[in-house]
Amino acid sequence: MSERADRIAAVGYDYAAHELEPVEACNLCGSTDLDTVAERDRYGYPATFRMCRRCGLGFLSPRLTAAEYGTFYERVYRPLVSAYHGRRIDAETVQVDQRGYAEGLVAFLRQTLPRAPATVLDVGGSTGIVAAAVRDAFGARATVLDPAPDELAVAAANGMETVAGFAEDFDPGARRWDLVLLCQTIDHLLDVRATLASLRRLTSDDGHAFVDVLDLMIAARKEGSIEGAVKIDHPYSLTRESALAFFEHAGFAPLSERLSPDGHWGFVLSAATASEPDWEQLHRVAEAYRAELEVLG
Repeated sequence: MSERADRIAAVGYDYAAHELEPVEACNLCGSTDLDTVAERDRYGYPATFRMCRRCGLGFLSPRLTAAEYGTFYERVYRPLVSAYHGRRIDAETVQVDQRGYAEGLVAFLRQTLPRAPATVLDVGGSTGIVAAAVRDAFGARATVLDPAPDELAVAAANGMETVAGFAEDFDPGARRWDLVLLCQTIDHLLDVRATLASLRRLTSDDGHAFVDVLDLMIAARKEGSIEGAVKIDHPYSLTRESALAFFEHAGFAPLSERLSPDGHWGFVLSAATASEPDWEQLHRVAEAYRAELEVLG
């Protein structure tokens, strides 16, 4: 075994022994015409990864149940990622990384937004580091929505409004925000379509959202294989094309985009009217991507 494999084995997580659930249909287009493109993930776990033939969305099926994912993120996720990268990744180091991320995001928003937002909502905003940076840059009032009470307590101590929960379940009444953030989160969702629909409801009609996506194809090319890009911690794997289709379906229009060195597309989105994506064009792109993945292996 390699040193990395030894480190991962030492984490002691038996993925196959946990409760899994099937995903029968594509979360983007609803098709059940699926192609299995990988049987193992980058950690070496026996994870079945499928790609929708109609639109190209990639996803795990079967995958951990919501309850199992809750336990995974609480106990396993950071030790596993640390083992994979061979360095300590925990709450302390993540905050350092988030400060650098926030600085880059603020610069991008300054260049892109037509006006400064008065209100900001960070969905899955953790301790509020990113929300605080955006708040301070634009003089906005910041709200952090996250399921972790301990992390929300840190955000509250830094003067931010906090809401415990998930975007899909959050009912703010008639309240809307000028800028809604979904940062480094979309790949971890169990229902991308429902979450983006919630984001649209939370965004004011003249407001904006920011979402970033790790591009599956860029990751596969970088790793030299589809298995190197698949992760059990990413129930869904998007590309630029499938992300734009999700946004269009939810009622967002791209205002600006950027590609980071690590393969993340960042999109600033304007609130718009929901519409159907060009499914035929998505199918052509999906066919090309599937052919490329066969070559990569």
